[in-house]
Amino acid sequence: MKLTCERMTLKLAVPFRTARAVRTDKETLWVKVTHDGVEGWGEAAPVDTYHQTLESSERTVLEAARFVGGSPFETERLTEALLARFGEQCAAVAAIDAALHDWIGKRVNLPIWKYLGLAQGPLPLTSYSLGIEEDLSSLAERVRSAAKYPVLKVKLGSPRDEEIIRLVRCEAPRQRIRVDANMGWTIDTALRLLPLFAELGVEFVEQPLAAHDLDGLRRLKEAAILPIVADESCVRREDVLKVRGCVDGINIKLSKCGGIRQALTMIRLGRACGLKIMLGCMIESSLGISAALQLATLADWLDLDGHLLVSPDPFGGIGGGEGKLHLSDRPGLGVMPMLIS
Repeated sequence: MKLTCERMTLKLAVPFRTARAVRTDKETLWVKVTHDGVEGWGEAAPVDTYHQTLESSERTVLEAARFVGGSPFETERLTEALLARFGEQCAAVAAIDAALHDWIGKRVNLPIWKYLGLAQGPLPLTSYSLGIEEDLSSLAERVRSAAKYPVLKVKLGSPRDEEIIRLVRCEAPRQRIRVDANMGWTIDTALRLLPLFAELGVEFVEQPLAAHDLDGLRRLKEAAILPIVADESCVRREDVLKVRGCVDGINIKLSKCGGIRQALTMIRLGRACGLKIMLGCMIESSLGISAALQLATLADWLDLDGHLLVSPDPFGGIGGGEGKLHLSDRPGLGVMPMLIS
């Protein structure tokens, strides 16, 4: 089994600002597993917050290539070994995991959702993310340009959050609105804003407080003003039990947890704990999104729009127009290269 990678630069259609950074592009890794004349693909979208860089992801893939052996069908064993060896480098492990799954699907001529025994649909609509805009007139234009998406996810964490949500609701009176505060609030700020957001029809609030503030999250959940969804507070499978009783749902991202197999475990644990499930993503191409999409019928909410934020997308095959993603019947992850020779 041969494991290789190459860099890809994804250009964002417009600059994307959160409470922590502004991005105009994103570099990812196209990871490939080659064995028995078949090639499987995955994408690593490293996350700075979790001590992942393009360089550390690349080193992880190259080092993994020196000791990964056996058959790609041994996905469970290989993924566990990689996570044990490489610790925080979950984005790279997730890409290898995706490539192994893609290889398996192509080898047995099945889409991965079918190989895993899952249903094809219907799928929840994906949200479309709006970054923080310093100029509210620019934000209003961004909301209007996103009119075709029925679900909007608004990044918050600035002193103008109330003004931002009022503006978004004014410009998008019929769209569903979700809020991601990116750990940008205090408990007092959250308790002040949540009743207003409930009046404005916000669906839920993601990660309003610092990741470690589980007591604060529990207070917000018990206040029962709006559903509270954990993101940074629930990174790996061992975190699911930690947030039980503190939040209403969890956002599972393959780049954070280590891939499809790990995400499946988190989904099952979350359901056992009475938690709702959201599948999220980083800024990545359709290749990266396609791995999470295989599990989409198990989710209550989808935030799989990373490929909709880049232009052009070097891969295709999963849709996303008007928030409608679709599971392909093509073998493996079901994506096709669109711009890569």
